[in-house]
Amino acid sequence: MTQRDKVVLAYSGGLDTSVAIKWIAENYNLDVIALTIDVGNQRDLAMIRDKALKTGAIKAIVLDAKDLFVNYFIFPALQADAMYEGEYPLATALSRPLIAKLLVDMAHEEGANSVAHGCTGKGNDQVRLDVGVAALGPDLKIIAPVREWKMSRKEEIEYADKHGIPVPTTIASPYSTDENLWGRSIECGVLEDPWAEPPEEVYKWTKAPKDAPATPAYVEIEFEKGIPVALDGERLDGFSLISRLTELTGAHGVGRIDHIENRLVGIKSREVYECPAAVALLKAHKALEDMTLSKDQSRFKQVVVQQYADLIYNGLWFSAFHQDLAAYVQSTQRYVTGSVRLRLFKGECTVVGRKSPSSLYSHALATYDKADQFDHSSSVGFIHLWGLPLKTQAQAQLLAHPGEQINILPPKVKLAEE
Repeated sequence: MTQRDKVVLAYSGGLDTSVAIKWIAENYNLDVIALTIDVGNQRDLAMIRDKALKTGAIKAIVLDAKDLFVNYFIFPALQADAMYEGEYPLATALSRPLIAKLLVDMAHEEGANSVAHGCTGKGNDQVRLDVGVAALGPDLKIIAPVREWKMSRKEEIEYADKHGIPVPTTIASPYSTDENLWGRSIECGVLEDPWAEPPEEVYKWTKAPKDAPATPAYVEIEFEKGIPVALDGERLDGFSLISRLTELTGAHGVGRIDHIENRLVGIKSREVYECPAAVALLKAHKALEDMTLSKDQSRFKQVVVQQYADLIYNGLWFSAFHQDLAAYVQSTQRYVTGSVRLRLFKGECTVVGRKSPSSLYSHALATYDKADQFDHSSSVGFIHLWGLPLKTQAQAQLLAHPGEQINILPPKVKLAEE
């Protein structure tokens, strides 16, 4: 009997990848190896492994990649202050390059000539995974069943039912979700109407702000070179710190995001996210940078931040451009060490304190009391030199030729006689 070729499928246990195991075997005549990657998904991984085997996979592998995810993806993105379009902390997008790498590694280890994933043909994840695999495993064929079969979610559910494949999605509750340590995304169903308020049932990690505690909570986060290392004085590993902060901030309704997003494939989509720890850490990290980066560093970093967030979102993690941007980001983090105190209350996360041994904030220069060491007399000369080019140009052009000016100068006002 001829041995069939193998494919490694990124398997989540959800509707799409559960159906994909059977569909790939039927349509490609391949043996499916299910690879489930734990990036803090908060799921029953043993159950998912058993489900993959019962659904037809010849092997089901579960990899604990939480530490890899934190140290090589989440924390570098945090140091970069990466948020797509100023709203989305990139939770799903950050996990995809790691999944792509592990798919390639496992395919080579298992002697498979193909990898597969459950991404749709109109989403961003297909791009992230395909591009990542092409970069790291150009010898591998990529199969994307959902992109090929063109079944509606109703038809997928019916296919699963016909083949005895248990799935958590029902026609009555058609939400599509993705979870990892850094956040949770929810789409489909009523959320496709951008006018409809997200129903409370879509949220799992955050309490409704109106039901959050009536008194605020405070949390102190300590950073070393831009990486969070302790909560309220207790040093924690990255996974534990993010997990604990998710529970704490989520209990106060922090971390809900409702975003009209520009997808890479050219469409706008309505995305709902829960990212309690990410929202808190990004806000705290930026507050510490405000104390420790110079004005020029900070302003230029904002340019880098947008490019950095876009390349993550667009699936270009393994690019040379990323290496270039990462070099600047890492350089900026040399003195981003210190502590930030956050106030959590009814869905709001507010910075209320910050301190650093490398702070550029000087109380002696900023204060207006008797301890003031700022040389006020220097301001006269500074203002003269600062305004000299403006004064010179205004006299030669703006005032000398008023009729030639673009209308930035209001007309003369006749003063009322006393």
